Amino acid sequence: MTSRLVEQLGAENVAGATAAALAGHIRALILDGRLTVGERLPSERSLALELRRSRSTMTRAYGILEGDGLVTRLHGGSTRVALPHAPQAPSEGPDDTAIDLSIASMDSTPGLYDATVRSLPRLAALRGTSGYSLRGLPELREAVAQRFTDRGAETDPDGIMITSGALNAVNLVLATIGRRGATALVEQPTFPHALEALHRHGYRPLPTPVDVAGWDERHVTDTLLRGRPHLAYLIPDFHNPTGATLPDPERARIATTARSVGTRLIVDETTAELDIDRGWRPLPMAAFSPEVITVGSMSKIAWGGLRIGWIRADRALITRLLAVRPSFELGTALLEQCIAVELLQDMPALTAHVADRLRAGRAAVAAGLAAIDGVDMPVMNGGLSTWVDLGAPVSTALSLAARDRQLLLPPGPRFSTGGVLERRVRIPITLPPERTAEAMARLRLAWDDVHAGGATRPAEVSHAAVI
Repeated sequence: MTSRLVEQLGAENVAGATAAALAGHIRALILDGRLTVGERLPSERSLALELRRSRSTMTRAYGILEGDGLVTRLHGGSTRVALPHAPQAPSEGPDDTAIDLSIASMDSTPGLYDATVRSLPRLAALRGTSGYSLRGLPELREAVAQRFTDRGAETDPDGIMITSGALNAVNLVLATIGRRGATALVEQPTFPHALEALHRHGYRPLPTPVDVAGWDERHVTDTLLRGRPHLAYLIPDFHNPTGATLPDPERARIATTARSVGTRLIVDETTAELDIDRGWRPLPMAAFSPEVITVGSMSKIAWGGLRIGWIRADRALITRLLAVRPSFELGTALLEQCIAVELLQDMPALTAHVADRLRAGRAAVAAGLAAIDGVDMPVMNGGLSTWVDLGAPVSTALSLAARDRQLLLPPGPRFSTGGVLERRVRIPITLPPERTAEAMARLRLAWDDVHAGGATRPAEVSHAAVI
């Protein structure tokens, strides 16, 4: 049985690697949060057998990690992941503040303050209630349902449930319909925390490839027909991280195939409203099958701090979700729901602001990457980020070098199910242009470090979250 470490590494990615290179790959997994503090690693002998390498190479690799304080080892016992000791003290000055590219999210919309003020009378009218809202405020459910209807999927408010964000919605759905040991079709790459949620609920992933050019529809439908997975998790609009959009004919065929084999589709529309200049608008996947489960949120179009999401599903599933939800939360904050009602009443202004911000961010990233030889930025018409081709499998090395430059950049394998995608890296287009320019300057220095063969050491900052 393959260990989790080797699954994360990808045996093909470390074939022939030196002890130092192997230690670097494991270091990246630890610093990126894919291996957790306290997690037990395979013994040197077991790891050598799995990777078909000498035990002495494994001993040296673990020794390097131990020297950096990233693992603890007991003689004749276990090797476990640890927090790095003796962190480097950050230098003084604003240039030494880390820039976090693991978060693809903008600051709040300018209309958030006014919407908050307008929401207060609505909140005041609710003071005589219990304050608990399992299903969500009727006005907000109506607004979300109307948005679906306006986009081409007629929706009744009774088919909407308000949640505390889209990831909260995914976890609620999995807690309700999950089946441990079953398979789930997932895109490769995809949103890392959705993968983690599926693993936590006991699913075995069946990956299907997505790139900037889109999906391999035949691979998706063949996987559905042959694998008959219990569920599938898809991001069809401005896919995170590639930015691709699934065309309507492919949506229809995938939804029909999934329904025919009994696979429940969980469609994540968190990025659906992030259009810059696509020039066309697809129908929601819910328009093609009544059994599609759709999750969405306000986080990318209003503010990440506004923890409002929703689930669109058939009424029978909504009833089941309502029965399960009290086991881990009693509803979504009423103030945030009241604010969301106000924001959704002016969606044209909200989406126009988002488009302007993303357009400026895209231009700033493009300008910065143009100064880095060998890096290719694909054409993108919306979404949170660009899925950059590095031209060589150096994503993890670049991520480690970037940390030395106070730049937090998740490597491509962070978005995969098995340590692949080393040629790719996700770069958000959501930072202000001046901050992006500084980030791209640091990325260029890290790029030069990698190609000069510069050594990397663990940085003092480690973020597991990728948003």
